[in-house]
Amino acid sequence: MSSVFIAIVNALRDLFRLRVAWIIIWPLMLSATFWFGIGYIFWDELSVLMYQAFDLMGIGERLANIQAPWLASSIQFLLHILIIGPLVIITTLIITSIFVMPALIKLVADRSYPKLMRENGGGVTGSVVNTLLASGIFIVIWIVTLPLWTIGVGFVVPFVAAAFMNQQLFRYDALSEHANKQEIKAVVMRNKYALWVLGLLTGLMQFVPILNFFAPIFTALAFIHFGLHQLELLRLKTTQTDTVQLYQ
Repeated sequence: MSSVFIAIVNALRDLFRLRVAWIIIWPLMLSATFWFGIGYIFWDELSVLMYQAFDLMGIGERLANIQAPWLASSIQFLLHILIIGPLVIITTLIITSIFVMPALIKLVADRSYPKLMRENGGGVTGSVVNTLLASGIFIVIWIVTLPLWTIGVGFVVPFVAAAFMNQQLFRYDALSEHANKQEIKAVVMRNKYALWVLGLLTGLMQFVPILNFFAPIFTALAFIHFGLHQLELLRLKTTQTDTVQLYQ
């Protein structure tokens, strides 16, 4: 697990470099503007859909019978945030994964792993497929677990969903330029628990005000550092094994 914390420390160091400043800003601003705009335009329609969903869950009548107008409005606003918030996060992560990762990989690789050979085992198609898979499962997790909010344990859901989304989305992209296909599979299989831990730790940042502004880029940097370091270790071990076999 030391590699996880090393990756986080290195990500924090790179996060405050001047070249990263603009990369931090535009994905979040774009996704937040888009989804909050959609939420504002379709506020009434979204409210109707939510109450229909709660009727199916058997809690719609209880919500409708709330006497205090301010409490009803507060609950409605909170429910909108519970829907729009994850959409902003997932959209920012997707934008970061598809459009920002190449620049971040170059920045990290040139500075910290200049001798690591590029094998280009990933590609645009693989990245898109992985992004769609991660996004689809993330959305399903949120929808399926919505009833948990009514019994007081829904607070666990965002952390589990964030951990899954982060590790599923970034583990492939972090390795796609430097590792070949076999190396990508090997690194993921050897570090599957560490990847979940890294996904959870970086995911926690998404729920801290102000810090969540930096979360997508920080997450990307952490996974790049972790992935490239693990790839470096894998190649070193492979070289050592081949050398031993050569002299036997």
